[in-house]
Amino acid sequence: MQFIANGPEIPDALLQAHEEGRVVFFCGAGISYPAGLPDFKGLVEQIYRRIGTVFTERERYAFDREQYDATLDLLERRLPGPRRAVRRALAQVLKTGLGHKDAYDTHAALLRLARSPEDSLRLVTTNFDRMFHAAAKHTKQKLHAYTAPMLPIPKNSRWNGLVYLHGRLPEEPDDTALNQLVVTSGDFGLAYLTERWAARFVSELFRNYVVCFVGYSINDPVLRYMMDALAADRMLGEVTPQAWALGDCEPGQEHRKTI
Repeated sequence: MQFIANGPEIPDALLQAHEEGRVVFFCGAGISYPAGLPDFKGLVEQIYRRIGTVFTERERYAFDREQYDATLDLLERRLPGPRRAVRRALAQVLKTGLGHKDAYDTHAALLRLARSPEDSLRLVTTNFDRMFHAAAKHTKQKLHAYTAPMLPIPKNSRWNGLVYLHGRLPEEPDDTALNQLVVTSGDFGLAYLTERWAARFVSELFRNYVVCFVGYSINDPVLRYMMDALAADRMLGEVTPQAWALGDCEPGQEHRKTI
């Protein structure tokens, strides 16, 4: 079904699941573009500029292969100090651009769409920025947040709020909070492979809900880690429901975009 002219065609199965309160919107960097915030590639480039350094040969090799998490991991290991310079530069880059026109319209819409029939909010983001909080305040919507690694159990009876799966920028300068952000390949390894708290959340989420990705590219490192976690579950015999993502497609070629 198409709700606006030249807009996306929403599958009936997704609409039905949403009406039943079974859809969880999983939000990436693309939803914050109207506020002037960058994607992962742009974030890395701006961090280098703010620190005042250039790519080493190894860092350039990783960056050119779109391994942005590995690029930042190499940078953090090269610089003196406990990751402080990279994390502080990241926080500066991701300061919200609320002066931009329509900066948080998408966030406000998602806060409304992510409500269940019982008015419980079930929404997930891998963004660090505080745009959802700004949107909730502007539109006078209630917002409870869970910030990694302190995540809820993704079940109806245990979850009512916005999940910052990879952490959230603190309101005031706080090196401890910045150090907990999942941004480098080392951070992803802890969250999804070693400590596995992010992998457990994602696996349980896919078992209990229909997931709709918003604001991601197909090559996003975030999606790669999540798909690896789900592949491990499937290898062990777990069955996960279908997930959805909005993207461009020629009419009649939808099957080619299906994974």
